[in-house]
Amino acid sequence: MKLNERHLMQLAAVVDTGGVSEGAALLGMTQSAVSRSLAMLEARVGEPLFVKGRRPLQPTALGSQLAIHGRAILTASRRATDAVQGHLKGTSGLVRVGGVPFFMDALVSQMIAQFHLEEPEVSVQQSYGNLPDLVSALDAQLIDLGIVPIGSAHPGSAYEFIEILPGKNVVACRTDHPLLKRPRPQATDLAAYPWIAPLPGSPLMTDLQMILLSIGVSELNIRYSGGSLMSVVNFLADSQALAVLPFSVVFALRKERRITVLPFDIPQPDRSLGILRRLDAPNSPASDRFVRHIIQVFDDLKHTIKRHENAVVWGS
Repeated sequence: MKLNERHLMQLAAVVDTGGVSEGAALLGMTQSAVSRSLAMLEARVGEPLFVKGRRPLQPTALGSQLAIHGRAILTASRRATDAVQGHLKGTSGLVRVGGVPFFMDALVSQMIAQFHLEEPEVSVQQSYGNLPDLVSALDAQLIDLGIVPIGSAHPGSAYEFIEILPGKNVVACRTDHPLLKRPRPQATDLAAYPWIAPLPGSPLMTDLQMILLSIGVSELNIRYSGGSLMSVVNFLADSQALAVLPFSVVFALRKERRITVLPFDIPQPDRSLGILRRLDAPNSPASDRFVRHIIQVFDDLKHTIKRHENAVVWGS
């Protein structure tokens, strides 16, 4: 015997409200429609579902049992409706975001946490990668968006790139580094100290090579490489090493008072941090909402970063 799920839902509504008219109102139906459904259900099971002459309506043992199943169906239906509405509004779902490690760890991870407080029903799945990795992941629909610095190596017209932060690199060091005691550190001073190499594949490696050319040094004393942001910061804070880092990353770590900017002017990259998406990717309202959140937070943040940058006295 197969029972109509809608009839079970209507039975549950009537049992829970104590009357046909009340149950119909709960479901947004007419009283006559619900009455017909109950009659059809009784005919189907061959037994009465309510005790005759009782007001409010009192279900029979079979009516109570079937109402339990109808209530479960009604609950599942409402949850499904909420899921659809949440998906369309972008207040539920999954956002898959990939990004370059240092920016993700120093800045974006905190923004993801803020987003979760605003949209607790949206899950965020984060991964790491440089530009080639993120482009491949976008092409394979493994991620919805990438947060990556891009300059002249734009992947092409199939992609949308939204700038969220201009590029700015600095030489970073521990807060009590000996070079900070000099009013104007020279290029030879930088070459006299050990350096940390950027992650393999990172655009910071190209920037480090540009620094070498600008200061007229053929080779730096690399003493640490391949580390995460936390390990790089730990190495900087507990040694006299130097590293090239995005200014925004050093800014994000300023409250820890472990590393700071060495006031030495270096060549700046012709690229910006931004959000990369495929133009032909399936639309995801949750992803769109996440992108708006990231843009807004960075829009507020970049003014604060600029003020902090202007407070730094750069050498020549």
